[in-house]
Amino acid sequence: MEQSAEIRVCHLADAAATAALGRELASLLLNGGGAASGAAPPTLLLQGELGAGKTCLVQGLALALGIDEPITSPTFALAQHYSGRGADGQPHALVHLDLYRLEQPAAAAELFAQEEEEAGALGAVLAVEWPERLPWLPDGAWRLELQHDGDRRRAVLRPPHSAA
Repeated sequence: MEQSAEIRVCHLADAAATAALGRELASLLLNGGGAASGAAPPTLLLQGELGAGKTCLVQGLALALGIDEPITSPTFALAQHYSGRGADGQPHALVHLDLYRLEQPAAAAELFAQEEEEAGALGAVLAVEWPERLPWLPDGAWRLELQHDGDRRRAVLRPPHSAA
């Protein structure tokens, strides 16, 4: 992964590489702070067109959290909650949110607020697909944009509060 001014860029050859990036990001999110009382949960905002690999990346994230149940896109359910036990023996949780079907920013913001609160209560990592449906981007969230790049994908990771 290339790094420039806090923004990290990498090229992903296939779905396995995309899932591997998700596993790497789990460590980054868990070590970047947890959900203390009243604090926002570790949050990853996933942007990219349909088929860019957002759910595939969340599958890798879930594996690193010790979640062994199938991870599917929550497009129709809007949100899925998972729990597992990591290699460190610690319990971990994941809230996977997909805002694609919510075209009204107020509806997306309301669902996000509910799931953010739930993720905070669970001590979960919050992964949000289609955050551009929100009227604002949440403070303290990591942003990952996945783009098609020929036969590969290009991933651009922006840390919280990045000016770019």
